[in-house]
Amino acid sequence: MLIPPALATGKLTLFTNAMAREILLGPDGKATGVEYIEKATRNEKRINARAVVVAASACESARLLLNSKSRLFPEGLANSSGQVGRNLTDSVGSDGEGYFPNMEKMLPHNHDGTGGMHLYIPWWKYDRQNDFPRGYHIEIGGGREMPSAGMFEDVCEEEEGYGASLKATCRRRYGTVMRFSGRGEMVTNSGTYCEIDPYTVDHWGIPVLRFHFKWRDSELRQAKDMQETFKAIVEAAGGRYLTRTDIDGPYPFGIQPGGKIIHEVGTARMGVDPKTSVLNSFCQAHDVKNLFVTDGAPFVTNPDNNPTLTILALSLRASEYLLDQAKKGNV
Repeated sequence: MLIPPALATGKLTLFTNAMAREILLGPDGKATGVEYIEKATRNEKRINARAVVVAASACESARLLLNSKSRLFPEGLANSSGQVGRNLTDSVGSDGEGYFPNMEKMLPHNHDGTGGMHLYIPWWKYDRQNDFPRGYHIEIGGGREMPSAGMFEDVCEEEEGYGASLKATCRRRYGTVMRFSGRGEMVTNSGTYCEIDPYTVDHWGIPVLRFHFKWRDSELRQAKDMQETFKAIVEAAGGRYLTRTDIDGPYPFGIQPGGKIIHEVGTARMGVDPKTSVLNSFCQAHDVKNLFVTDGAPFVTNPDNNPTLTILALSLRASEYLLDQAKKGNV
């Protein structure tokens, strides 16, 4: 959506099929460009630049910075704080399903062309005493979607019979199951971060990331609250809650594994103190004045909503600041 109007200005050049390996640094401590692998030929090439803006996604941006080592930054570019790759978060998530027998009586109607639609319930318990910090929202969806493999697993497990009788039951139950997805805020912790894997490289010979992820008790209690809320909603509407979750094991209360919801943010967080943050409030690196990071990496926390619109807002703000600073000769 944003690339066509940029191309129309005549001031944008795209380099496609190019895998960035390293951000290069000059003796004055400023970024001078990017070294990349040309995928078609596997040749190493370089683009010179007066400023470098990284927006590869939170984890890939951290990877590029950590792989960009030099005499000035032996632990990775702009990483004097040691915070690149740290403070990684994903959305807290837990899912459930409910069966609503009253929906069997609904007249069938055509749902062709729909998909992904859901009801949204924002965080409503902010003024109550909860046993976990922050909050979550609920997404509710279902109905007579396009039949798919596994859609009638519960019917086959609960109902005896086969052939015509089983088909009749499936038709009657079709569209009577609603899904519930809770998506909440995770608070950063020291056990959740990414770092360069010392042994593994990708197809282009570039070291990949190694992840460490830990849910704290507060996130587990949040997932527990989600499950209790889903069940209460279903039963209040005359339905039967179908989901059963363990209270222990690797994923208590159905909490999703880190990275599953793909809302990773926070690996180069912004802040006023260069000792505890990587970027300032304009997504500009404290250590390298002509280096900016404008994806999910600058986030200081992971709100319950999708981060995309905030990423766009921060990117526009950073772009205006970069242009202003460039005119003043400060980058």
